[in-house]
Amino acid sequence: MNMTEELVHIPTDKALIEGELRVPVNPQGIILFAHGSGSSRHSPRNNFVARVLNNSGLATLLMDLLTIEEDSNYATRFDIDLLTERLLIVTSWLQNKVQTSNLPIGYFGASTGAAAALKAAARETMVRAVVSRGGRPDLAGNDLQRVNSPVLLLVGGHDYGVIELNEEAFKQLQPTKKLILVSGATHLFEEAGTLEQVADYAADWFNLHLAPVKV
Repeated sequence: MNMTEELVHIPTDKALIEGELRVPVNPQGIILFAHGSGSSRHSPRNNFVARVLNNSGLATLLMDLLTIEEDSNYATRFDIDLLTERLLIVTSWLQNKVQTSNLPIGYFGASTGAAAALKAAARETMVRAVVSRGGRPDLAGNDLQRVNSPVLLLVGGHDYGVIELNEEAFKQLQPTKKLILVSGATHLFEEAGTLEQVADYAADWFNLHLAPVKV
């Protein structure tokens, strides 16, 4: 498909965030990816999901919210507040970039990155939708109740322990929300066909909620 791809560098408080911005022709919106601890923008799973989103008409930005040094520090790696602040900085940067300034915004968070995505969505009113893949929404704490964006929680049907955490978090979320257990999947969705389901569910959710409001 016809799409521009750009390596971008975004200045934050103490670091320079590197990411890959992919923008198809006439995108309907842009999705920011918040990776889980120990992962990166090179994650094959999130890159697969991003390609599906691109093919459905959505721009994507996969970036590392932490530097290599920060990610090697256990405490920093699980600092949800720091990840949230970085995600908000990237969101603001996109809103000031000519190519993306007018695009509706969505967040896709995986594992601990899902908590950062939800906490950021609770503070950033421009976020139109959030998708969590195998996420830890419980780590967003009381901010869950302040998220007004539609939220889709995708959890492996065999991801025991994480299922229960998502079910409890789901109760605290405001409408619109949905929880889907992907049959046969474990935490990383490595089983045949399960990641494809995640990508399709995410594309449908974002295209539904980032679509122009009809008047």
